[in-house]
Amino acid sequence: MSKTRRLTMAQALVAFLKVQRVERDGHEHPFFGGCFGIFGHGNLAGVGEALQENPDFTYYQCRNEQAMVHTAAAYAKASRRLRALACTTSIGPGATNMLTGAAGATINRLPVLLLPGDIFGRRQVAPVLQQLEHAGGPDISVNDCFRPVSRYFDRIWRPDQLLTSLPEAMRVLTSPAETGAVTLALPQDVQTEAFDCPPGFLEPRVWHVARPRPDRDVLKQAATWINQAKCPVILAGGGVLYSAAEARLAAFCQQTGMAVAETQAGKSSVPADAPFALGAVGATGTSAANRLCGAADLIIGIGTRYSDFTTASKTLFDGHARFININVTDFDGAKHGGLSVVGDAAAVLEELATLVTWQASPPYRRIVRDLREAWEQERDKLTRRGDERMSQAQILGEVNRTAHADSVVVCAAGSLPGDLHKLWQARAPLSYHLEYGYSCMGYEIAGALGVKMALPEREVICMVGDGSYLMMAQEIVTAVQEGLSLTIVLIDNYGYGSIGGLSESVGSGGFGTRYRYRKADTRQLDGRTLPVDLCANAASLGANSVRVQNATELHDALVKARSTRGPSVIVVEADPSRLPGYHSWWDVPVAEVSGVPAVQGAREQYEAARQKQHWYGIESVPDKAVLR
Repeated sequence: MSKTRRLTMAQALVAFLKVQRVERDGHEHPFFGGCFGIFGHGNLAGVGEALQENPDFTYYQCRNEQAMVHTAAAYAKASRRLRALACTTSIGPGATNMLTGAAGATINRLPVLLLPGDIFGRRQVAPVLQQLEHAGGPDISVNDCFRPVSRYFDRIWRPDQLLTSLPEAMRVLTSPAETGAVTLALPQDVQTEAFDCPPGFLEPRVWHVARPRPDRDVLKQAATWINQAKCPVILAGGGVLYSAAEARLAAFCQQTGMAVAETQAGKSSVPADAPFALGAVGATGTSAANRLCGAADLIIGIGTRYSDFTTASKTLFDGHARFININVTDFDGAKHGGLSVVGDAAAVLEELATLVTWQASPPYRRIVRDLREAWEQERDKLTRRGDERMSQAQILGEVNRTAHADSVVVCAAGSLPGDLHKLWQARAPLSYHLEYGYSCMGYEIAGALGVKMALPEREVICMVGDGSYLMMAQEIVTAVQEGLSLTIVLIDNYGYGSIGGLSESVGSGGFGTRYRYRKADTRQLDGRTLPVDLCANAASLGANSVRVQNATELHDALVKARSTRGPSVIVVEADPSRLPGYHSWWDVPVAEVSGVPAVQGAREQYEAARQKQHWYGIESVPDKAVLR
């Protein structure tokens, strides 16, 4: 009979994580790729000591706790949620720095394991350094803030509680329907306490990631709706990529002739040059996708949660349209009063293809072709090379043309995601990586680091504005330390370009969005531009950095970065012009009462636009629809 092992709680934790494996479709591999961390008194002698004893479970040093969670989330997303990283911190500010990253991971349904240090289980020494004292109870700590942004939370008061908590944590992390941030708060004294760990607990375990099959009756109903439709359109969401359902989707579209529009999370589900691909949908969508979606009588959402950007704040689709929602969660499947087809995207498409007889009519195919051609002409005009200072669209066009087919572009916040969504031509699965569920400034460089760790053989290009860069650029140091090559295209807007444009649109004139000195006479931030040298800043962090002035210099810098070890930062100034919306709108409320004429005018436009909003699933559904 095997004997128990005498281990500290932290040692047992790391030993358990090392032997967890995951399997889908017969492919098996370790689930955890290692652990990011910053040590302090709350985890150094516990989890830190355990990691030191286990060098085969790689420890990665980072510079910011929020950033390491972004890196872990990006790593999981680039791995189709089949791999994950752990993140450990000390107590207090180190722990709460992870909250933003935890929220982003849960909102985006991405598995990350958070291991923050916590207050003492032994209360004799309370209050300890960095402890929040709460009159409502001595067992409350700042780590309770993780509860609403975690899909699973536990505080390990005794070492043997790991025996029940860790398997539950793994169940959530490997569940396509329930995954997100998992937080195990670890009291700093309990981390160092020893217990007799049963040998079976540390045996390798394989977690099977299932492909849930849809209910047959619901599937038949979905096929009936599709076969009756006049103008259906598919919305490809992130679930297509997480399920690795790209081939199934392409086969379904080739079988039927049905057109596909892509959400931010779903972009790269279909090749940009496929005849059925209409590109981005919603508030940041193309004219092709949005016009067809506006005419559609049936919306087939695959793995999408229908954010306000996807629906253009409930104005994009006709109020009479039907929805079929294919999703692994019934929560998302039930949205807009849709027919909820609960199941794995690839599995549902495989079975649906055997029941659907719908074929695109000649008028439908002609309209899809014409819409595609018109948008291609518009995109080419916007991204065409010029001799003057480049617009952001021209910068993106040059980067896209220079990138390899399987290069991965990474972005998160500002105006870049909207322009990328419209303009970037994704040619391979997982080549478009946008964090737009939380749209978190600062994700970009940390996220690019996670993508490179997950996909080391692929070129990773990070697009970031100066606003996000100055919030969280320090993971450049981590890329230098790990010898990871990243190409970071840093657009210098001299301020918060995206929110400045939005401020202009609501009549506020860009207030508080530009990087300028405060003038003594006006007491406003409207003086000279701040002398921020982004190129020198990047170089000081260890990056290869260069400032470019035109398309030729940008192209040459991109090519050089590809063969350069470590991170390369290319700084380029952009013309402040922005792309228009294409048959879309985004609901940003404007002050109802204001003494500013520009705000008054923006309010009138806002009220007119709100009249186009619908209550999907509540308005009546007609028997027939006409393609407009």
